[in-house]
Amino acid sequence: MKILTRYVLIELLQVFLLTLAGLTALIFVGLIGKEAVDKGLGLGPLLRMTPYMLPQAMQFAVPATMLLATTSVYGRLSSTNEVIAVKALGISPWVLARPTLILAAITSFGAVALNDLAVSWGRIGVQRVFVESLEEVIYSQLSLHRSYAEGGLQISVQRVVGRKLVHPIVTVQSATDDESWKLESASAEIRSSPDKRKLIVRFEGIHLEGELNAAIASTIEREIDLERLFGESTSARSPSNYALSEISQEQRLVAQRLADLRRSQSTERAMALMTGDFDRLSSDSWSRFERGVAGETYRGRRLSVEPFRRWANGFSCLCFVMVGVPMAIWRQKGEFLASFFLCFLPILLVYYPLLMVSLDHAKAGDVPPYAVWLGNAVLALWGVWMMRRVVRN
Repeated sequence: MKILTRYVLIELLQVFLLTLAGLTALIFVGLIGKEAVDKGLGLGPLLRMTPYMLPQAMQFAVPATMLLATTSVYGRLSSTNEVIAVKALGISPWVLARPTLILAAITSFGAVALNDLAVSWGRIGVQRVFVESLEEVIYSQLSLHRSYAEGGLQISVQRVVGRKLVHPIVTVQSATDDESWKLESASAEIRSSPDKRKLIVRFEGIHLEGELNAAIASTIEREIDLERLFGESTSARSPSNYALSEISQEQRLVAQRLADLRRSQSTERAMALMTGDFDRLSSDSWSRFERGVAGETYRGRRLSVEPFRRWANGFSCLCFVMVGVPMAIWRQKGEFLASFFLCFLPILLVYYPLLMVSLDHAKAGDVPPYAVWLGNAVLALWGVWMMRRVVRN
């Protein structure tokens, strides 16, 4: 039995590692190319992004590679009648599957850690490199297309002469109207301050529109907070970009903000009743509180769902293997690609739609957070059912 287990593990690891390297490289090139095309990045920023992009490429490659290696090894074992020989010796196919299931379980724990690294350190690192290279990117895009738009920043120009933007229109859209602005001028220059995480625009000859249509010859500078603009600040950071170790702390902060909002709401109501100013109790007056409470409540639900989603995504490796092993044995064919696609098609049509639907409903509060495991449970039950058929036949 030890010889059989060692043989299966060696074959599986060889295929898994070789395929993982190739598939990761393929996905990595695609991700790097997408960043280069979408954001106009040069070679320097792309090279600095490389370590941050690698975990993101691997998080997609690991589950698919695990399934491909499983169907390859067990399809080959079944096609050469080795499974039949093992059953003839009175050994259950479950014994053949055991080393692969153990390896898949270990890989799943690694995939959880990899997913956590990719969505926190990886995404934030890519965004940081982009922000640090923003000045170079903006001038490159404006020189080529005479316009640039990313996040809440929009810039259009007539032309670019050296470092000078001719007749620029700069628009900044922020989460609040107070921080949004739009300026048009005769010329402008852009410089970045990576240490302060700000983009500084120096306008010359401001043009005013409206009842007073005039040009102001003076020079002014406007600072753009890049962390807030591109969602890297704590207040704008998406729950999906938090590491698992950070989620509990953010949940406490959300609960504190909710408590503060409700206290402010109660104080406002009491003041209105004491002073007789009942206009302060109108629906318009309460809309700010209601939006704040609704936003923090939704953020809290997303933070509650996120750990379950990470673990469910990581353990998709084990669930894929539970389907791949009996499917490859049952087909008794050596063409591993056919077995792979035969397994992956139902996964694509069943697992991922179930994951997305359960995730949306969990975020909305319609179902508990652990409902995101529904797709994994369906695959596991399907795999056990097929394995029982393989054992009986």
